[in-house]
Amino acid sequence: MCGIVGAIGATDCTPFLLQGLRTLEYRGYDSAGLAVLDNGLQRARAKGRVAELEARVAEQQLQGQVGIAHTRWATHGVPAEHNAHPHVSAGLAVVHNGIIENYEALREKLQALGYAFTSDTDTETIAHLIHACLNGELDGEAPSADLFSAVQCAVAYLQGAYALAVISEDETDTLIVARQGSPLMLGVAEDGHYAASDASALLSVTKRMMYLENGDVARLTRDAIYLKDVSGQPVERDIVTSSLSANAVELGEFSHYMQKEIFEQPQALGNTLEMISGAGKLEPGIFGAEAAEVFQQVDSVLIIACGTSSYAGMTARYWVEQVAGLPCNVEIASEYRYRVSVANPRQLVVVISQSGETADTFAALEHAKAQGHTHTLAICNVPESAIVRETALRFITRAGPEIGVASTKAFTTQLSALFLLTLLLAKAHQRLDEADEKAYLDELRHLPVAVKNVLALEPSIKAWSRHFANKHHALFLGRGRHYPIALEGALKLKEISYIHAEAYPAGELKHGPLALVDAEMPVVVVAPNDELLEKLKANMQEVSARGGQLYVFADGGSQVTSSEGVNVLQMPEHYGLLSPVLHVVALQLLSYHVALVKGTDVDKPRNLAKSVTVE
Repeated sequence: MCGIVGAIGATDCTPFLLQGLRTLEYRGYDSAGLAVLDNGLQRARAKGRVAELEARVAEQQLQGQVGIAHTRWATHGVPAEHNAHPHVSAGLAVVHNGIIENYEALREKLQALGYAFTSDTDTETIAHLIHACLNGELDGEAPSADLFSAVQCAVAYLQGAYALAVISEDETDTLIVARQGSPLMLGVAEDGHYAASDASALLSVTKRMMYLENGDVARLTRDAIYLKDVSGQPVERDIVTSSLSANAVELGEFSHYMQKEIFEQPQALGNTLEMISGAGKLEPGIFGAEAAEVFQQVDSVLIIACGTSSYAGMTARYWVEQVAGLPCNVEIASEYRYRVSVANPRQLVVVISQSGETADTFAALEHAKAQGHTHTLAICNVPESAIVRETALRFITRAGPEIGVASTKAFTTQLSALFLLTLLLAKAHQRLDEADEKAYLDELRHLPVAVKNVLALEPSIKAWSRHFANKHHALFLGRGRHYPIALEGALKLKEISYIHAEAYPAGELKHGPLALVDAEMPVVVVAPNDELLEKLKANMQEVSARGGQLYVFADGGSQVTSSEGVNVLQMPEHYGLLSPVLHVVALQLLSYHVALVKGTDVDKPRNLAKSVTVE
């Protein structure tokens, strides 16, 4: 949540800061603000989108060679200008991502010292805390020698997660950054140094990046980076060259990022599966050097994730138990870490996250490791992320940047990675013969083409969307491995169209949900031509008998036909175990076009942000 950018260089940095905020706006769009050093500290803030801030910056004619900026997703305090970052204390300014858990106690301490608060945020506490460190007002500590030392002093008092960028009018050649739990990286360029909470915000100035570790505090000048680690010792971090391109985060010919990312799925899947494009057999090394040994040792699988990623895990549970013959459990990360569970050192713990910075998933991983789990695997879209660095094994999906808040291509590439994992676990436990391995590899190689064929159904799906636009509720049904796909379809409709949607296993209709069915509640059915089709048809009859309106995504050969109250869209082909990948693409298109008809903000749905980096 929230986005940070900072810069120190030889030229006016405000164009970069504003461009960076536009790039990061998907992380939060309740308010935005910017501060620069130019004959003192100058600040502009605005409620709402970055465009509102741009107008303020132009009006105030702000410019400077050192600056910080922020786009906010509200946690402490309502979306309002007085709660927008940067927050100031005397001549210094702070932007912050994360949550300070002990801010109330710190606020009381600082108020007792005479500091006046003008916002409802936890971040303003940090600004006053740094100022108090500079003045030596805390617990008898001596005044800090400079801003770098003051930030070191201040973060020692903070409990929770933070990524910080700090400037002061007393040190016009310095930008200080710090990180604990929330992502922050530095950009290294010929004309200066930059900071951001996402690599995409740096691509306009450099592809050379330095990823900060937890506890790092860094001083950036125009010519150098000086860094100390959590123990206060000077340290150097590697500079890596990002593989991302600026074009990857541009809309191009599309109207919305979500639309762009839906249609990028054939390419994203092709990129993710590139390592098997010419392979005659699967090699466990695609998950890490130790994967072969680990996969043979494990006796079960635990998948931990949040939101859409958890539905990928739920789908994989059907695959792992059917193909690999291993018990598989799926846990919601925010629940797993707070309940008493039974540890199994022989279990493979799989954490799934698009960003690799999802706070609950990262904390759940740390909890699992503390419980004694050493066999850990990350499936993630960001190779340099915190979760990837904390697991023994990893698989990097190659979905590319996903800007739309509602996940699309990240989900389907996660599914492809989980299917690869399933096959390798089956192979390690002698449950996959050569013929089946070859057949599954062929299906995976054909998957991008199969998804492209689903995308060709867009005109028909678009025609359905007008029937949903004036509805307040929708029901999604699926069975077996397509039940999680129904859950994902309902989530997509909720996220971007604001229609209340629920998903159920179709067999549960008679156990409650059928009471809701009437002509005003569309019922969306995921109907693959599999072993549960006949039972699913019986469930559909239950809906029709109560006057419900059915919208059925049916595989070819399923013999589900349109009739009064039954709308059927034929999918291009039945795709066996990988059928969930195809069906979810159709549901993504449905949600997208319903949102278009309703006129909602597709890429930035209300109350949501892309990367949930706070608990």
